[in-house]
Amino acid sequence: MITIKSEREIELMRESGALVAKALDLLEKEIKPGMTTRQLDTMAEEFIRDNHAVPSFLNYAPKGDPGVKPYPATLCVSINEEVVHGVPSKSRIVREGDIVSVDCGVYKNGYHGDAARTFVLGTIPEQVQQLVDVTRECLERGIAMAVEGNRLHDISSAIEDYARSFGFSVIENMVGHGIGSELHEDPAVPNYGRKHTGVNLREGMTLAIEPMIALGRSRKAVSRRGEWVAVTEDKKPSAHFEHTIVVRAGKAEVLTRTFLDVIQS
Repeated sequence: MITIKSEREIELMRESGALVAKALDLLEKEIKPGMTTRQLDTMAEEFIRDNHAVPSFLNYAPKGDPGVKPYPATLCVSINEEVVHGVPSKSRIVREGDIVSVDCGVYKNGYHGDAARTFVLGTIPEQVQQLVDVTRECLERGIAMAVEGNRLHDISSAIEDYARSFGFSVIENMVGHGIGSELHEDPAVPNYGRKHTGVNLREGMTLAIEPMIALGRSRKAVSRRGEWVAVTEDKKPSAHFEHTIVVRAGKAEVLTRTFLDVIQS
């Protein structure tokens, strides 16, 4: 069931969203080659708890999939061909030339915020840099369609059309979602679709929009049974950006944007 949030609920979500954005700002400033993904995770968890909140992802258990253990970390840190749900580890090191997608969630005052960015470490191939830039722009184009009076798949088609115009692939089996008192709520927000279809967008709907776009031909992210991390089928790089937004009349409100994020977009 899709829930419409009150202004009081949205105000609480602003606080969670701001903490997500500040955590990602911190990681963007501190990430460097040679760090382990566990170090990034520890940094984020300490920041979140110091601000009297808790990580949304830590111990999260997906409904209907008893074969997967609860998620064991604060962040999802996914490197290069890893699309999403990369589990931080003391042995996994980020290196010069990597692209590192970091997904972070915060739960505070009964509500979640959720956002992701892809960080570039050093010099990368021009086509991979274009992938990162296009994925970021896909998110902005999707957000621009998240206004009252549009349909859900207007968001989806805006993302898909822009990504495919550069020859990139949309990961179709990983989607955005509604968000609020639960991390994952209705509706699912796919990154592909036909415009003017899907549910009507109403003011007060809160969505996590998150394009995951790949360099190669992969249209699915695949994982081994019982594991969280999902990779592209052809092992080509993938990028991921996400914001938590509120559907408004005229222009969507982004709850997870801060100064660093603005100057990068």
